[in-house]
Formats: sequence, C-alpha cells, structure tokens
Amino acid sequence: AQAILATGAREHTLLPPYYVARESAPVSAEAMQNDEGRIVDLYLPRKCSATNRLIPAKEHSAVQLNVGQVDENGIYSGEFYTFALAGFIRSRGESDACLNRLLHEKGLLTFSK
Repeated sequence: AQAILATGAREHTLLPPYYVARESAPVSAEAMQNDEGRIVDLYLPRKCSATNRLIPAKEHSAVQLNVGQVDENGIYSGEFYTFALAGFIRSRGESDACLNRLLHEKGLLTFSK
C-alpha cells in the first residue's frame, strides 16, 4: 500500500473503500503495523446486528444505520449506535421487526399501549 520514492520518502496509495484500518490490542507475529508502529488490519468484516452473521464485502443488499442520541430538547449529542443488517434479513422482510427488537434492547424504543 506504499511505494518508496527516489528521495527516500514513502508515498501512500489509497485503499478501496471496503478496507478499514483499525487498531488491535496485543501484538502478534502476523499482525500488520503502520509507520507509527500501531497495529492495523486491512479489512474488518461487518457482522449483522440481528443474526451475528458475517456480511461479506461484496454483499450489496446489506445496510448500516447510525442512530444518533439526542437530549431532551432534540439536539444531537454526538453519540450514536451503529446497526448493520444483512441482505438475508432484508430479503425475508424481517428487517423492520429486527430493528425494532435491537432498538428496544438498547432502550431507544418503547412499546407502550
């Protein structure tokens, strides 16, 4: 992902958008490190929030939702919850019920009569 120029400087190339850099805690022999010595992985697969299935990088029917926290005045606080739903759930027509269940588990949705 980088090339060394004739001047000795390193030129970084852009990675495709499905590659995500993340920091890892323990250092292992096969871990990748960046220039600062931090441990990074090139690809971090997503998991479906409803079924815990892995979402492949090429699945175009999956969605990821960020639900923001607001205060009592309705002003966004800068915090959010992230939910990923696989295409499998969406194609079965169960994404609405699964999202309602996930929001209820986080305390963001109540079912009152």
